[in-house]
Amino acid sequence: MKGKLLFALGLAWFGLCQAAQPAATPRQGAISGDVVRIAVLTDMSGPYSDVGGPGSVEAARMAVADFGGKVLGKSVEVVYGDHQNKADIASQTVRAWIDTQGVDMIVDANNSAVALAIAKIVTEKKRIFIAGGVGTTRLTNEECSPYVVQYIFDTYALANGTARAIVKNGGKSWFFVTVDYAFGHALEQDAANAVRAAGGNVVGQVRHPLNAADFAAFMLQAQASKAEVIGLANSGNDTINSIKSASEFGLTKSQTLAGLLVFSTDIHSLGLGLTQGMLMTDGWYWDYDDDTRKLGRRFFEKMKKMPTMTQAGVYSAVLSYLKSVRAAGTDDADAVMSELKKLKINDSFAKNAYVREDGRMMHDMYLMQVKKPSESKYPWDYYNVKAVIPAEQAFQPLSLSRCPLVKK
Repeated sequence: MKGKLLFALGLAWFGLCQAAQPAATPRQGAISGDVVRIAVLTDMSGPYSDVGGPGSVEAARMAVADFGGKVLGKSVEVVYGDHQNKADIASQTVRAWIDTQGVDMIVDANNSAVALAIAKIVTEKKRIFIAGGVGTTRLTNEECSPYVVQYIFDTYALANGTARAIVKNGGKSWFFVTVDYAFGHALEQDAANAVRAAGGNVVGQVRHPLNAADFAAFMLQAQASKAEVIGLANSGNDTINSIKSASEFGLTKSQTLAGLLVFSTDIHSLGLGLTQGMLMTDGWYWDYDDDTRKLGRRFFEKMKKMPTMTQAGVYSAVLSYLKSVRAAGTDDADAVMSELKKLKINDSFAKNAYVREDGRMMHDMYLMQVKKPSESKYPWDYYNVKAVIPAEQAFQPLSLSRCPLVKK
């Protein structure tokens, strides 16, 4: 009898202890620092500020607001920084964010050299990096990481879409004008490979510094090459200034310009008169369907311009990250990445998209042609979609991957 009484008292005491404990909330309690902090590291004032920059920051904020401002009951904050297109500044900023501000995820970058530097740090620190306007395929090949996703485009997709289409239409001989850093080198190499694979040939190249002030000497070399196609393996202000210089020297009268990474903001800056007929590959267009138009118009209300594919991609990347945190029940990077690689991405940036084992976000790309001025019916009506390039055709196949995460 005494034993039974002690047993009953023990059970009662256990019940009281349990009742005194707060209700189990493993999901809400699993957020480090009681806040999910997302950092946009981008080019705020340099050659890529128009395609990423303040627009990427606003896109991230829009995504957080659309998600509800919280995840697992905890607030979501957006911070941002300017890497100034310098890998050392980017590295210092990222380390400080992680070590002193508890940043959970970094998005954008908008520069390949910067992105490669960030990838090393997040791998060491076990944080997530979703690369936005970044072209180098090294992020999903030899320098892939279980903590890095390349979300929007890469040089393989950009080069293959545009180069193959132009060679198919008769542009056989190519000369490249290339920005002299990791992104430009990769874009030129991938485009040259695509040209040769399609039956064309490369007659030469010239390289220019990032944010070059004068393109005259480079365009004169391109003109002297007598190549049928001048491939612009650059982006941002460098692409804009390349096209202006090519027009000034009359290259477009006898040679075709191929923009290997052109944004809608570039077309807006140059005007349809200078860019009409140009072919390019893009990952997103604001006027493609009802969903893209809805996002585009909301963004325009805030920024007074339509979003680029980079800015739309940052919006989607932040949404996908927050969905993965919610599914994981924590902001732990390993758990979140596991969920991110299970996620079916369907939003205003991409449909039926997913993150592959090498970190490549797989989504359709688009072959675009710039409209003639007479074809444009309203502001920012710049493109005809010539073809949809399915994700599996647009991006490097896993069979060619050099990523150690890929099981072969």
